[in-house]
This record gives sequence, structure tokens and C-alpha cells, in this order.
Amino acid sequence: MNKEQIIQNTIEFVKETLQGAEGGHDFFHIERVYKNALLIAKDENVDEFVISLGALLHDIADSKFHNGDETKGPQKARFFLENQQVSEEDIIHIENIITNISFKGGNFKQNFKSLELDVIQDADRLDAIGAIGIARCFNYGGFKNRELYNPEVPPNLKMTKEEYKKSTAPTINHFYEKLLLLKDKMNTTAGKAIAKERHTYMETFLNQFYNEWNGII
Repeated sequence: MNKEQIIQNTIEFVKETLQGAEGGHDFFHIERVYKNALLIAKDENVDEFVISLGALLHDIADSKFHNGDETKGPQKARFFLENQQVSEEDIIHIENIITNISFKGGNFKQNFKSLELDVIQDADRLDAIGAIGIARCFNYGGFKNRELYNPEVPPNLKMTKEEYKKSTAPTINHFYEKLLLLKDKMNTTAGKAIAKERHTYMETFLNQFYNEWNGII
């Protein structure tokens, strides 16, 4: 089976698997990350086949929706890729990408690095900031029935990984606990440039939000 066919099969598999998923983690999110990853990859010396499969499968079983189980995603990806006769070397690489791509908060440290992970991680983080990032943030907050904002609940910038995963804080806090931190965590030149613009947009949004909250015209 050729690589183009495997990629197309992966697209169909992910689209079917994520039917009915929460709006910020549905197939459209995957599609945006996939396209951004290929865009960033043009300026990097990377394996575009691994980039494509890693981007498409990076959220195939997000631990947030599987009781915090971080092994389910890599396992599901492996089962699918083995059936597609992808090489063991590429499968291991993609498993490592899925395991290490997410921002997990607290003191989490990546124990795997590759240029392909750098590219896909940047593409995923870009979808968490800017206009779409803001929309996704509030969509997930609504999905979890969280307050929009509560001045009496300040952001917690010293959470452990477990505290981050279990947090029920208001949605606005998530900007300070994750979204506004992503600009300085980008890996690639292209990712950093795009992130800078989207970061500024979020700062503008927050200023407007607080003005409206406080009745400032």
C-alpha cells in the first residue's frame, strides 16, 4: 500500500472515530493541525509521512475524554497503523509523538524529542491560541459546565500535572495557566512567528473582556 493511500485511510479512520466529539477536539481540529503541520514542515527537514500520520492521529483518544488514560491514544494508533502495514520504526515514532505532544501543565517533562514532534506540537499549539483558540477554550469550558470568570478564583500557575488535569477553574483562568504560555514554548521559526500574532490577539481579547466585565465603556 502506498503512503498516499495510507494517509487517506487515516483521514477516514479519524473522521469516523471522532464523530460526535466535543467541538474543540473534533475532526475539524485534527484537520487544522494536519494542514498547519504540513505548512510548517515545508521549512523543516522532516519526514512528511510521519508528520501526516502523527498530526492526524495525535488526538485519536485524548486522555481528557478517557478518564485521564494517556495510553489509550498510542495504543489505538498502533492498532490502526499495524493494520495499514506501516513500518515498526514509524509506528514507534508516532506513538512517541502522541505521548509527548500535549501541554500537560505542572512539572511535566518530555522524554522524547524529534523534529517531527516539534512541528506537530507547534501546529497543535497554534490551534489552541488566537481566535480559534479562544473559541475552543470557551467551548470546552461550556462542555465542562465551568464559570466564564470568577474574580475570586485566581489562576494557579504552580499546579502539578495532576492538579492541572483535575482543575475545574473558570475558563478565563485557562488563558493564564496555558494559552498565554504557549508563545514561548514554540519550537520552529514558522511556529514562533504565527504564535506571536495570535498571542497578541488573545491579549486584546482579554483587555476587552475585562473592560466589559467591569462596565468600562
